[in-house]
Amino acid sequence: MIEIVSETGSTNADLAARLTRGEFAHDGDWLVADRQSAGRGRQGRAWSDGRGNFMGSTVVRALPGDPPLHTLALVAGLAVHEAVSVYIPAPARALLKWPNDVTIGAAKLAGILLERVGDAVVIGVGVNVAAAPDVAGRETVALASFGPAPDRDIFARDLAAAFAMDLGRWRTYGLPPVIARWQAAAHPVGTLLLVGEPGEVPLSGAFAGLGSDGALLLRLPDGTTRTIHAGEVRLDPRPRH
Repeated sequence: MIEIVSETGSTNADLAARLTRGEFAHDGDWLVADRQSAGRGRQGRAWSDGRGNFMGSTVVRALPGDPPLHTLALVAGLAVHEAVSVYIPAPARALLKWPNDVTIGAAKLAGILLERVGDAVVIGVGVNVAAAPDVAGRETVALASFGPAPDRDIFARDLAAAFAMDLGRWRTYGLPPVIARWQAAAHPVGTLLLVGEPGEVPLSGAFAGLGSDGALLLRLPDGTTRTIHAGEVRLDPRPRH
């Protein structure tokens, strides 16, 4: 089921409040807003609410035997990647960037936010369908840059279907196939990355794939590999020597 509201503060906050009140939510049901006045991204950043863009959230309840819940970020990334790729003609290509972005080149197309509420995870997704917001210090892009913007409601149905399929695979086959598919949709191994929260001196290294738990593997200049479990990841714009 996809529930659409004309305006709300945050679809993630709305679903979290429903769960906190004890209201039941089915896995794969979505709450989608035409506009958000208090949408959030990672580190509390504002989440653009441009009309015609996709802003929605869904809920996954933990079941016995599920892979670690934090790896739902990989599942959601795959679903978004599948939903957007049909609208991006070659040679352009959507790429996954750990842990929760979909990019075209260095420009951000979509973002994902996971929030734990008891035994459930609320997954928020924002996709620049019709317009790319102006974000200081960041490149952004929209699907409308590659042709007519897809209808938001049709996109919502496609994304919901892709997510339901990928969630079923995650539960049935476990994490290794998810990681393999995620790496195939990501930027190539060897891509130079910067890892670090805003205001920190970033750690520089080369993308070395994902660990068995879904963590980022970063090959450092001295040849060692660092396992990254959390952090802001950016493509390193400096030329490689």
